[in-house]
Amino acid sequence: MPTRDVVPFSPRSQAPAPRLAHAIIVAALACYATMTVLNVVRTRPGTGELVLCVVLVLALFGTQLAVSSPQARRWPTRRKTLVLLLQAVLTFAPLAWFSVSWGSMEGPLAASLLLTLPARFAWPSYGLLIAFIPVYNVLAGATVDLVLYFTIASTLTGLVIYGLTRLTDLVSEVHENREELARMAVAQERLRFARDLHDLLGYSLSAITLKGELIQRLISTRPDKARQETDSVLQVARQALADVRLVSSGYRNMSLIEEAESTGTVLCAADIRAEVEVECGRLHPVVDTVLATALREGVTNILRHSQVRVCTIKAEVEEETVRLGLTNDNPHTPSDLVSARSGGTGLDNLRCRFAAIGGGLSAGLREDGRFHLEVWAPLRPTGHDENELLVFEPTRPERTAVA
Repeated sequence: MPTRDVVPFSPRSQAPAPRLAHAIIVAALACYATMTVLNVVRTRPGTGELVLCVVLVLALFGTQLAVSSPQARRWPTRRKTLVLLLQAVLTFAPLAWFSVSWGSMEGPLAASLLLTLPARFAWPSYGLLIAFIPVYNVLAGATVDLVLYFTIASTLTGLVIYGLTRLTDLVSEVHENREELARMAVAQERLRFARDLHDLLGYSLSAITLKGELIQRLISTRPDKARQETDSVLQVARQALADVRLVSSGYRNMSLIEEAESTGTVLCAADIRAEVEVECGRLHPVVDTVLATALREGVTNILRHSQVRVCTIKAEVEEETVRLGLTNDNPHTPSDLVSARSGGTGLDNLRCRFAAIGGGLSAGLREDGRFHLEVWAPLRPTGHDENELLVFEPTRPERTAVA
């Protein structure tokens, strides 16, 4: 496989987007913490009170940072409850020292309620907490402007922290999904590569083996014929090499008519009488390639698994569907039957190919005891542009016959 298909994944190698989103949350919490300290400094506290304020603010926003982390969504209920209780204590206890100056610190707690509680409890709890803020400030003797300021600030703080945290979660989720899609793309490409190698090299290697055995028999009795077959083996080997290169590049077109002609010569080399009849005209390249692949797979199975004497290959167009059938005269084809019933690799590959373009496949013994493989596909394959398909409408039928 080309090295570019190897995609390394490591939990340490986070994308810039999740890191940036997390950094924004940290920056926002740092700004809110600084604003709270400045509110307390405005009242000219003593050194001890100022130190206590800084310690409490760091503890509160450290707790909030933990709640806003992606791992917090997977915490057990007991841990979430303990963290909420700790944050509630850090939110309400300092009111005894700093009174109204601490009035906007309910915002982070409100965000934590939205992030940790189920939706049916989160928003009512959030509303009750926000409603508590103006009541407390009025009872504490704050002016109307301060009451409005602390209420709006707490409401906005809760929503901002909640929104940034959820946005960070979504960014991380999108990043994880992109990694999963990349893994799936690599897996699909590997399956495509393996499937194409199976379909292409199985036939080519079988043909080379048969022709090699034929050459071995002819060397002593008919050396001229053996040299001719050697040229044929070289041609098949070169074609196999070209097919492998095309598979690695992801682009490969095959012709049903050309494949039928090649199939006839290979079957004749295996002492199998080939009756080939192709009357489907010019086809869309996708359909042409899939049908040629099916013909190659069917012939490969015949060469590998069957003691066939006569093989009939027929392709024709019926209305808007093109059908290809392969029939052999051997009633005893256990390998073919096992492949057809259990879904061997070759037939599974073909089913996937034809399903992708709206076609199908059937295989098994007919009533006369002959094994039959039939595939069909629409003239206009599924998933391709209609205007493109108009160029490949069937023209005058072409006919190929090999005995």
